[in-house]
Amino acid sequence: MILPANPAANYLAHQQEIDLAVRRVLDSGMYILGQEVGKFEEEFARYLGAQHAVGVGSGTDALHIALRVCGVGPGDTVLTVSHTAVATVAAVEMAGARAVLTDIDPETATMDANRLEDAINKQPSGRFKAIIPVHLYGHPADMPSIMSIAEKYSLTVIEDCAQSHGAVLDGRKTGTWGHVAAFSFYPTKNLGALGDGGAVVTNDRHLADRLRLLREYGWRERYISNFPGMNSRLDELQAGVLRAKLPYLDEENAKRRELARIYDATLSDTPVTIPRSRRGADHAYHQYVVRSDRRDDLRSFLKANGVGTLIHYPVPVHMQPAYLGRVVLDGAALSHTETICRRILSLPMHPQLSEAEAKEVGDLIVRWSRKFAEGR
Repeated sequence: MILPANPAANYLAHQQEIDLAVRRVLDSGMYILGQEVGKFEEEFARYLGAQHAVGVGSGTDALHIALRVCGVGPGDTVLTVSHTAVATVAAVEMAGARAVLTDIDPETATMDANRLEDAINKQPSGRFKAIIPVHLYGHPADMPSIMSIAEKYSLTVIEDCAQSHGAVLDGRKTGTWGHVAAFSFYPTKNLGALGDGGAVVTNDRHLADRLRLLREYGWRERYISNFPGMNSRLDELQAGVLRAKLPYLDEENAKRRELARIYDATLSDTPVTIPRSRRGADHAYHQYVVRSDRRDDLRSFLKANGVGTLIHYPVPVHMQPAYLGRVVLDGAALSHTETICRRILSLPMHPQLSEAEAKEVGDLIVRWSRKFAEGR
């Protein structure tokens, strides 16, 4: 079976380095907020070209804490997209705020900056506090345009970088464009731990200091809370694993891009729509997502031939049972969002996938497309 993602293979690829990191933690006797977390925060911030990184318990927590540190709370409204992991909207609600969802650019499946200003002007004055652009599938959102609009309306920008570790736009890595950024280290991410983990990144020292307090009960002094905080700490073992894998991130992203080139070339003459990158963007290819009007048939065909696929994401957040009537649309239909969710399919994409396996998957899709062309 060719798997869509393979965290076990990724672990085996780095087993020696990970085992050494685990031994360091065990020998230290320090399991919470010790040297491994501190060093990983420094190394990850340096990798991104940012000033500060603060490790937390998960990507969802990273978004939640980022919102809170930026002063987003009850009565506030946050602009984001509906085509995303539900964690993006869940974090907004965890902060006590309300999400207003806007449509996506049909080419990149990321936030359509052209819709932002209209959305802002359609809501009552002063309600918006922040924007959360999502770098979906590893493709950067249109950050220059988003930052320009945010500055015009004095809005905070929190980048959702859960899928964009190492992605670059105009020479800057995602996570360094907004006021703060949230990363997830879930095991299937481009930089994944062996469990949950996350980080909040910022260039603002004041925000970084407050982030460190927020993640641990608001403590500046142990057992004394300066303000209400929470418990969301990246643990030492996960930090050690991430330190072991971080030096290989660019190399593994390059492998993902090479696999994407194989898919691109193999699928270029099929009716399947392949992903496109905007000018100046280096896609991290967390997912390689194709589109087809016969998506479900294609998925069944691939499964029957030993290829696993996934759908990221089958139902937009605004159409899910838990959020019906609880989120607000930007005043217009989310037509691109609703259309894309019916057509998308994530093909196998991870650094341990061989080029021959990628070519095999592509050739199977060519076979499938010919079957329809011949009316069979």
